[in-house]
Amino acid sequence: MTNGLAPARAHLQKVFGFGDFRPGQGEIVEAVLQGRDVLAVMPTGSGKSLCYQLPALLRPGLTVVVSPLVALMRDQVGQLRGYGVAASSLNSSNDAAENRAVIDSIRDGSLRLLYVAPERLTKDGTLGLLRAAGIALLAIDEAHCVSQWGHDFRPEYLALGQVRESLGGVQTIALTATADRATRADIEKKLFAAPPQVFISSFDRPNLKLTMQPKSGGRRQLLDFVAAHRGDSGIIYCSSRKRTESWAGILQGAGVNALPYHAGLDSAIRHANQDAFLKQDGVVMVATVAFGMGIDKPDVRFVCHADMPGNVEAYYQEIGRAGRDGLPADTLTLYGLDDMRLRRVQIEEGQASDERKRIERQKLNALIALCEAPRCRRQTLLAYFGETAPRCGNCDLCLAGAAVFDATVEAQKIMSAILRTGERFGTEHLIAVLTGALTDAIQRHGHDALPTFGVGKDRSPNEWRSLIRQLYAAGMIALEMDHGRWTVTDQGRPVLRGAERLELRNDLLKPSGGRKAKRSSGGTATQNLNVADAALLDALKALRRELAGKLGQPTYVVFPDRTLLEMVAFKPRTPAALRELYGIGETKLQRYGAAFLEILAGA
Repeated sequence: MTNGLAPARAHLQKVFGFGDFRPGQGEIVEAVLQGRDVLAVMPTGSGKSLCYQLPALLRPGLTVVVSPLVALMRDQVGQLRGYGVAASSLNSSNDAAENRAVIDSIRDGSLRLLYVAPERLTKDGTLGLLRAAGIALLAIDEAHCVSQWGHDFRPEYLALGQVRESLGGVQTIALTATADRATRADIEKKLFAAPPQVFISSFDRPNLKLTMQPKSGGRRQLLDFVAAHRGDSGIIYCSSRKRTESWAGILQGAGVNALPYHAGLDSAIRHANQDAFLKQDGVVMVATVAFGMGIDKPDVRFVCHADMPGNVEAYYQEIGRAGRDGLPADTLTLYGLDDMRLRRVQIEEGQASDERKRIERQKLNALIALCEAPRCRRQTLLAYFGETAPRCGNCDLCLAGAAVFDATVEAQKIMSAILRTGERFGTEHLIAVLTGALTDAIQRHGHDALPTFGVGKDRSPNEWRSLIRQLYAAGMIALEMDHGRWTVTDQGRPVLRGAERLELRNDLLKPSGGRKAKRSSGGTATQNLNVADAALLDALKALRRELAGKLGQPTYVVFPDRTLLEMVAFKPRTPAALRELYGIGETKLQRYGAAFLEILAGA
């Protein structure tokens, strides 16, 4: 980063109370300030919003932010106003007077950030208003929604490229947490007239503990996990509306403050439950994937998948809703054969094209490989996004290991089959080669004459499927997602030659297998306090709830948990000392400093 970022860094401290940029933020802010179009792929919790919010405060003109959800707009506007920033939204939940006030602030130039849904933005009246006002920057959040290759395609996003042109080709920044190569190419094509500057941050979220377990008495596994996080905010994802309500009832019966959320609920109940989750401490939301996009609650301490998610991108996006404040957070994914079958049925019976279905199958296989990984889960997860990483020490496989066996011979058989068939075939054809199945394709290609034909008759097709997935997770073989064909990697060749041995997981080869669930180690920053500090934290939280209640905002709009924990740790006695803590800018110090210092004075 250059010295040209000094004013931005000063503003970062003054307005937002942050001492410095998070990794990746500074370079993106600098590019935006230099007038470049930008596509930024940054993990959830890495501070994407700041990449357009800070430039909006450093340059004249209006920044328009396209956001897919009213709840997200409301949340972002509330937080920005908490920092003393002039921000508003135009949306259907506003009454006529509110929208008139927003329009007036656009016309008189007093507004710095305007949040708007894509449907509202495409209206002629809105476009005319914005053209007249003059826009400095168009920020498109959740930009993967523009792509049919993304995991959350939304047709209304398709018009945004045309909107950009109708606004005079305004400078644009598109942001997303997850986008593979195909999705990134699609975003560039549909949103930009010329290639933007692309920033791809590391996908690593080291504060998240990653755990995956085969289902073995799923009720006990989930209840034990939630019990280890009593009093924490969390999200539990389920595969159906029925299971959402069932699990919410089970957790309520166990004394957990759990609420259901799915698209089939009455809208008033759904919104009330979402508000409770956002505004209260210790609420557990039991939800379908209808819940979560744009949820900006920083103190979610755990995410659990009661059922296997749809693909790696969805898994990554959903666990990314935990620990956005940078503090430790826990994740658990439970999976079973029924989940795998359900996901395959959903793909096959869906209305997508054959090409789309084929890619979805490959993505599902990649998720199953992650579930059955023989090594550090974070290494496997990051490898999916094209990153390499050392062992993390913060996943179940690093912390507890798994039952393994010497699978060198099995790996050699698989890689030999891949190479002898020209690295041109997918899983089922390779299994047919290994097990000696005389399919039409085997005979047509003459693969029944290969030396590897039938060398794997001692194992079932399901065992070979698991072994292939594990080899993929171990980095020995690679899957070309576009064509579904397997290739042998440089990492796999020493094993193929016999120069290295390879151990894979034995516990995953039999469907009935699976390790017993272990109770989560738990232990968050809030649970490890001594009695006096815990009492002080409770008092600070009570004050925060009172202030937030008066504002009608979530508690973290006043201060996030991380700020309160720093108050407990450092016990500042003066405004200057309080100003040094995370997330306390000038406006928040003036609004809330005296009240919190009064409580801290008695500690």
